[in-house]
Amino acid sequence: MIDLIDAAIIVIKALFVLVFGLSMMPLLVFLERKVSAFMQDRPGPNRANIGPIRLAGLVHLLADAVKMLSKEQIIPRDARVFYYLLAPCLTVALACMVLPMVPFADAIRLGDRTISMQVVDINVGLLWYFAVASLMVYGVVLAGWASNSKYSLLGGIRSSAQMISYELPLGLSVIGLLMVFGTTHLNELVTQQGELLFGFIPKWGLVVQPLAAIIFIICSFAETNRAPFDLAEGESELVGGFHTEYSGMLFGMFFLGEYIAMVVASAMIVTLFFGGWQIPFLPTEALIANAGILSQVSAGLAALAAFAIAVVFYRYNQREKGHFNDIRDKEGMVYAVVAALAGLGALATLAVLVMFGMPEWAAPLFAALAQMGMFIGKVMLFCVFFIWVRWTLPCFRYDQLMFLGWRSLLPLALANIFITGVVILLTGGLAA
Repeated sequence: MIDLIDAAIIVIKALFVLVFGLSMMPLLVFLERKVSAFMQDRPGPNRANIGPIRLAGLVHLLADAVKMLSKEQIIPRDARVFYYLLAPCLTVALACMVLPMVPFADAIRLGDRTISMQVVDINVGLLWYFAVASLMVYGVVLAGWASNSKYSLLGGIRSSAQMISYELPLGLSVIGLLMVFGTTHLNELVTQQGELLFGFIPKWGLVVQPLAAIIFIICSFAETNRAPFDLAEGESELVGGFHTEYSGMLFGMFFLGEYIAMVVASAMIVTLFFGGWQIPFLPTEALIANAGILSQVSAGLAALAAFAIAVVFYRYNQREKGHFNDIRDKEGMVYAVVAALAGLGALATLAVLVMFGMPEWAAPLFAALAQMGMFIGKVMLFCVFFIWVRWTLPCFRYDQLMFLGWRSLLPLALANIFITGVVILLTGGLAA
């Protein structure tokens, strides 16, 4: 039977993953607005304020949340109500079912207890991802059919055709990866990517399977219905596509599901092809062995960064002084003080570490936190990449979408399997 400590650890890990997935939506909406504004040479949202605090547009997110929660839920008269309400719930639930399989860090060993940094540590984590990803289309199809609207139905049909077209190359793209690493266990895949080829090149999936990485990333855009693969919505011809008849928080749940799916896709790309939680040239053993000096360096760099941010905000406050002629003129100084206090906290941490050192039991925790930071940083970079592509490329025509999936990506995925087999045969096995 599972003891109370193990049960508490599972609950804590599950809450962390849930909070991480849900909290990414407001952050990604903020990035979506700011990145698009940067690309279009405009400031983006920055006017809403609470007293002297504007937070460069973050207050807009609070306004959006209040608006979405308070708007009236309008259900079409002829809608199939049960399935109409089920569709957004299914979309969010399925999007949240993959993150528990993703390893955020290497397993922590505390005494005689080994704590896996996955909520659900199973040998078939990769297969679980494909199983759940294939079900995500049901939320979109149900929404299109249950709304009893021609626009919505066309959006649902488009989404199902797109899913079928791109799941084939998506699944085939990882076959070469499995041939190289020989496992579907996600943490084992990441562990093997910590090895070095020729003594200096990290054995990331991107290095040993570059074509598979490109195919997987392209198909991930289609799986998440992100532009330029957003024909399930098709504003120019289908009004809003599958969610045309949704309003209020029901529409908000589709919105939430899309951004969680983007986080999941980024997490899988990082896990399979970019080393996951691996820090290049710093395996887990090295992190634990050098935790003392590395923690001091990290605290010092954090202090320098915080003081640099404080100086930037102070100079911003001096430059913009009198711009609004109200309390908002002091917001730069508020941010400068907060950043300076954070820098002092980092300096205090550094002083404690220098005087007393890091206790032996804390070294594995430091290693896990460093690996989690690396993993989350990589995921955030790919989320920004998703946003960048959306605001760069125009939407495909439907015939172009089908041509790319069936006539380009599918043959390339099959060719990649053949080439990988030939290389393994000639070299005696890359996994060795």
